[in-house]
Amino acid sequence: MSRILASLLLILGVSTSALAAGSVEAGQSKSVTCAACHGPDGNSVNPEWPSIAGQHHSYLQSQLTAFRDGARQNALMSPQAMNLSDEDIADLAAYYAAQAGKGGTTNPELAAFGERLYRGGDRASDVAACSACHGPSGRGNPAADYPSIQGQHATYIAAQLRAYASGERKTDMNQMMRNVAAAMSEEQIVAVAAYIQGLRDEIPSGYQSP
Repeated sequence: MSRILASLLLILGVSTSALAAGSVEAGQSKSVTCAACHGPDGNSVNPEWPSIAGQHHSYLQSQLTAFRDGARQNALMSPQAMNLSDEDIADLAAYYAAQAGKGGTTNPELAAFGERLYRGGDRASDVAACSACHGPSGRGNPAADYPSIQGQHATYIAAQLRAYASGERKTDMNQMMRNVAAAMSEEQIVAVAAYIQGLRDEIPSGYQSP
């Protein structure tokens, strides 16, 4: 890297490590401990622990950094992340981002209600549509650091919505998720989480972005 570019990065407050793309191969070798909860390829078999296969590299980096630095707390994740270097985080993010998510299925009894909430929200209770940020197929927006939630375990999604609603989790930009989740009823949380678990890349015919 040239001295001019290095100086510019310092002026802007951007470290070279923050720009690292990471190594998939190195990440795989470093993921042995992670596999106990998230599975060897990032597809967790325990619905209380998230599947991280195919998650955006940038989001994985930001959340691992938050766990390491204490901005996000979890009894299991915080101790695991506390000794990770920036390079370790970049490598792990690269590995899991390169894996294919398997997804799950939607409880048919909750599908219709969950889909209405996900795609259109609920004006009566001021609940915004999930698709506005996470997209019609749940793949999110890496440029805005909105995560992919496609096929994520319903149990995990519901737990995170409750954590946002209570203020326990605070890693959302401008309190966006906290505001949305706080307006949701338990019935709405359960239904939309069930729908997200079955989301796939196929977009229903006739769907229009809200």
